[in-house]
Amino acid sequence: MHNNLTVISISPTSCNAQLTTTEFPSSDSTMASFMSLFSLSPIPFNQHKFEAKSFCFHKPLIQSKHHQLGSQNLFYPFFRNPSSKLCATSRLSIEETEQQVGTLTRPEDLKGALAYLFRTETGGGLVKVYVTKKKDRYFVYVEISSLDVNHCGESETLVLCWGVYRGDASCFVDMDSTGLSGIAAKRMNVSPLVQTSVGKFGVELEFDAKYVPLYLSFFLMSSLDAGLEIRSHRRTNFCVPVGLLPGYPSPLGLSYSPDGSVNFAIFSRHAESVVLCLYDEKGVEKPALEVDLDPYVNRSGDMWHVSFESVESFVSYGFRCRGGVHKQNRGDSSAEHVVLDPYAKIVANSCPGGLGLMQNLGWLRKEPAFDWGGDFHPDLSMEELVVYRLNVKRFTQHESSQLPSGSAGTFTGLAEKVQHFKDLGVNAVLMEPVFTFNEKKGPFFPCHFFSLMHIYGPSGGPESTMASMKEMVKIMHANGIEVLMEVVFSNTAQIGALQGIDDSSYYLANGVGDLKMRSALNCNYPIVQNLILDSLRHWVTEFHIDGFSFVNASHLLKGFHGEYLSRPPLVEAIAFDPVLSKTKIIADCWDPHDMVAKEIHFPHWMRWAEMNAKFCNDVRNFLRGESLLSDLATRLCGSGDMFSDGRGPTFSFNYIAKNLGFSLVDLVSFNSDDELSWNCGEEGATNNSRVLETRLKQIRNFLFVLFVSLGVPVLNMGDECAHSYGGSLAYGDIKPITWSTLTSGFGKQISQFIFFMSSLRKRRSDLLQRRSFLKEENIEWYGSDGAPPRWEDPSCKFLAMTLKAEVAKFPESSVSSDISGDLFIAFNAADHPETTVLPLPPEGMSWYRLVDTALPFPSFFSTSGEIVPEMRAGLFTYKMKSHSCVLFEACNYTI
Repeated sequence: MHNNLTVISISPTSCNAQLTTTEFPSSDSTMASFMSLFSLSPIPFNQHKFEAKSFCFHKPLIQSKHHQLGSQNLFYPFFRNPSSKLCATSRLSIEETEQQVGTLTRPEDLKGALAYLFRTETGGGLVKVYVTKKKDRYFVYVEISSLDVNHCGESETLVLCWGVYRGDASCFVDMDSTGLSGIAAKRMNVSPLVQTSVGKFGVELEFDAKYVPLYLSFFLMSSLDAGLEIRSHRRTNFCVPVGLLPGYPSPLGLSYSPDGSVNFAIFSRHAESVVLCLYDEKGVEKPALEVDLDPYVNRSGDMWHVSFESVESFVSYGFRCRGGVHKQNRGDSSAEHVVLDPYAKIVANSCPGGLGLMQNLGWLRKEPAFDWGGDFHPDLSMEELVVYRLNVKRFTQHESSQLPSGSAGTFTGLAEKVQHFKDLGVNAVLMEPVFTFNEKKGPFFPCHFFSLMHIYGPSGGPESTMASMKEMVKIMHANGIEVLMEVVFSNTAQIGALQGIDDSSYYLANGVGDLKMRSALNCNYPIVQNLILDSLRHWVTEFHIDGFSFVNASHLLKGFHGEYLSRPPLVEAIAFDPVLSKTKIIADCWDPHDMVAKEIHFPHWMRWAEMNAKFCNDVRNFLRGESLLSDLATRLCGSGDMFSDGRGPTFSFNYIAKNLGFSLVDLVSFNSDDELSWNCGEEGATNNSRVLETRLKQIRNFLFVLFVSLGVPVLNMGDECAHSYGGSLAYGDIKPITWSTLTSGFGKQISQFIFFMSSLRKRRSDLLQRRSFLKEENIEWYGSDGAPPRWEDPSCKFLAMTLKAEVAKFPESSVSSDISGDLFIAFNAADHPETTVLPLPPEGMSWYRLVDTALPFPSFFSTSGEIVPEMRAGLFTYKMKSHSCVLFEACNYTI
């Protein structure tokens, strides 16, 4: 009897097998059984090598319960050594090798080996398999004990019938064994077991490390003549991995151990099988290696996992999930597509070719190290914030930014403009979503939650993008500017990172709710909740982000069937997460799909701030003459109807213009009922001086109201330089801002006015930057000519108020004020002049005019102030022009 062994390798790229073997006599029936097991077609003889014909990948093997490779095997590791050394290689064809059988491993050589325990189907036997590595060789020692051999047959001869596979085991199909040729039937992977002691038999197989990872699948035969097959107690083949470890279920994604081993883990509750696909530099359309994860070895609960010693031969990876992972309306056509790891930290460039639904692959690289030395969070209080919302690409993409082509439109370009933010008095930037997204749809359709969009990096590569963002954050922090991120966790793109993994877990049932057919995330499902929390923690710990604005935040309140939850677990978990405890969290209930803000009571746990859509709507309506005075007064005082629940006005993020919708210039240039805008007399571009004058006043008025209202002012990119979308509401029509307009007359005066108002807020923080609401006795209201306001009269378009200073009573003010006089503020939205009556100033003080939006530049605002009110019948009066606002400060000296 010969002791030569046969090794089979499957090349996943060609779906062919190559076989090296020598003759081993056997019966035709035994050979037929074995060949049926591994689904090999007849093997032709050619130059002492045997090359199998192509396998047929049409139906899964699980149709035969006896011939299963990797599926439903009893695979119980009773000893696990995490430090065991493993090796992974790229695609290969195994040439003729000299495998050894007969020289058994000594017991002391098995210390530290990975061991597996099986029970036999018959004979009451135990099968132990040890896998160990010595230098560049892997040794598999199979030991049989307590097996009633006589019960199995008359002969006591035991042989091991075995084969190996690397790829997707479910691709094998049963073959008709009656068609095997005589030559092929005499060649098989058979190794005799040697009796090592009473009742124990053993055999050792040896593999070159360059051929692993692979799976060894085998069964026992009690006699070559009798042909009685012995399998596991589950009536399946015995199966063990060689060159890879079962891995660990946590952490999810790709992780590196101190010993250099690499672990892969992914969640899929409903998957029947998961295949890890590894790609090398040569293959972009098909994996270089596929590893079929065994559900009895590589699954813990709902987590699938596997570990390698090294992945140096590969550059990227993904997963293929099969079974009940797709929604009914998706069908099973996407079951063969490779999906992106939801937890991948670096996403490789999109792979062209026949990958269908797959957009990206995870990159097999550690996150590049970054020197955060000297970085400190500005840790600004909410009331101090002046926020500037922007799109990273469009902010500096235009050639007028005068940045190098490699920096324009990137994080690097954003950092280059840090002085611009300081010139505006801005101390926080709010970036539109920068996650990997569908470029055709825009940043509000993310494909991933842990990786950056490559277009924002100076070289378009993932590593340079990560480094440039971190450098940008560090530069912003050094200049006292916080970095906030808009995030979208309500939905993914139709082709995203989560489709095809476990749709019924990750997505709402049948696309219910407002995001029907838009891949609405099942946010309050535990695994999705953990995904979102892990994503937020990642951006805080790895990128030092200071806060998040959650776009379409009302969706975070929904349950699996689209119902609103009174106490949504995700929202509460974010509020109390220790890693996120010092970050600013903002709920923005604006739906970027329907272009509307959802009115909903958002649970806050004294942590959540909100983007105040009511502020936007009421101010727009008032300045176009269609709002009640009571609505404006509520917004000026910090929106007590929303934030008197224990939070206070600093939880109100006030805005006039958004990145989705009309820009500030468009609000005064185009009529739109949806946008609550007014064109000031003519639609679109015009040369009419009267219309242009009114538009300029309205822009000043919007900014003025924004800065004198309690809450956090939020500017929109381009407000300072007349950036227009041409009246379009389509996100794709938004163009990069033109920096040259900053040097125009408009750009200069608006930029200077914004800086003046932000400085005024800081100087008069006792009245304009408050954590608490003003007391009733500290504010007085006036109508026209000093009469009481007619709050509910829609024809009244004038409102004035006095804010009474009590600096000593407001110790929470973060910035002390040298000037403690009152402020008088008036708003005239009428198309005719109004005469306002100022109250008497505090004793020893006079009224100084700081702002009148109807005056020409540079007189319409002044840091020094002018004494201009006239005494009339013992009263201070001031005549206001139509569509204008004024501000006076009581002082006992020139400011």
